[in-house]
Amino acid sequence: MTDANYPPQADGRASTPLEVSTVADLCAEIEANVAEVIVGHEDVIEHVVTAMFGRGHVLLDDVPGVGKTMLARSIATSIDSTFRRVQFTPDLLPTDVTGVNVFNQKTREFEFQPGPVFGNFVLADEINRAPAKTQSALLEAMEEAQVTVDGETRDLPEPFTVVATQNAVEPNQTYDLPFAELDRFMKKLRLGYPDPEAEVELLGRTVGEHPIETLEPVTDLETVVAARETVASVRVEEPLREYATRLVGYTREHARVGVSPRGTIALLRAAQARAATDGRDYVRPDDVRTEAPVVLPHRIKTTDRDRDGATVVENALERVPVE
Repeated sequence: MTDANYPPQADGRASTPLEVSTVADLCAEIEANVAEVIVGHEDVIEHVVTAMFGRGHVLLDDVPGVGKTMLARSIATSIDSTFRRVQFTPDLLPTDVTGVNVFNQKTREFEFQPGPVFGNFVLADEINRAPAKTQSALLEAMEEAQVTVDGETRDLPEPFTVVATQNAVEPNQTYDLPFAELDRFMKKLRLGYPDPEAEVELLGRTVGEHPIETLEPVTDLETVVAARETVASVRVEEPLREYATRLVGYTREHARVGVSPRGTIALLRAAQARAATDGRDYVRPDDVRTEAPVVLPHRIKTTDRDRDGATVVENALERVPVE
C-alpha cells in the first residue's frame, strides 16, 4: 500500500526552543498581521494565537458573517502554513475528512488519498451542520495528532491546529456537537458584531481588494514549532497547579458534569501560552484567571436553565481563593 499526494510532513528534527521574549515578539507580530484583515477583535485574535502556541484547538461559535473563516485564514497565512478547509454538510462522510484508500488500476495497489485534515491549520467550517458520526472523524486527530484509516495510523503535520466554526442561529438545521468533541477544544470563543467605528474601518479595507489577498507571512512553521516548545517549558509551580485543580473541582461540585482532567490540562497550557505572550517563563494566577472563562465553560453541563457553564466558572473565580 502506498500514499498518493501525501502532504509534506514537518521536519522531524527536534526544534531548539526560542527565548521567551522572542515568543512574545512573535505573538505580537502575528496578531498585528492578522489585525490587518480582522478589525476590532484584538482579544479574540490573541486567544486564537495563544491556543495555537499552547497546542490547542479553537471553536468559534457565532452568527454568520462576522469573520470567523477569515480569522482562521489570516492566522494560517501569517505563519506560512498549509491551510485546509472542510465544509461540513449533512452528507459529508468521515472519509471525506480523514482520507481513504483507493485502488490504483495501474500499480494494482491501494493508495492512500489524504483528506483535508492533513494540514497545519485546518478550518472545520460550520462543523455542526454534519451529524455526530462525521464530526467524530476529528476526535483522534485533535487529541493525538494522528489519523487511523483501515487499521493504519498516520501522523499529522506539525504544528496541527483545528479551528472550527459553529452556526449559532439555525438550531433546527444543525446537530449538537458530541461532548467528547467539545472537550477537545481548548477554547470556545465568540467574535460578536464590530462596533460602528470598527465596521466603518472594515468597509474601507474590503470594499476594493480584500486585504487577505495581499497578506504576507511573518514567520514560518519551524519557528512556530520552536515557539510551542518554549511555551511547553513555561513553569507552572505547584501552588498554581493546586489552584487550577480547586477551580475545576468547584465546577464538578456545582454542575451535573464538571470540567474533566483534559480541561485542567488545557487551562494550564493556555496559561503557559498567556505567560509567554507577556514575555514571562512562569505562570501567574492572573494567567489562569484570564484563560478560565474561555477554556472551561463549554466543558460544563448544568441542570439549571438559568445557570450555564459561564456562570459556574464566574462563581468559581469569585469563590475559590488563590493560596
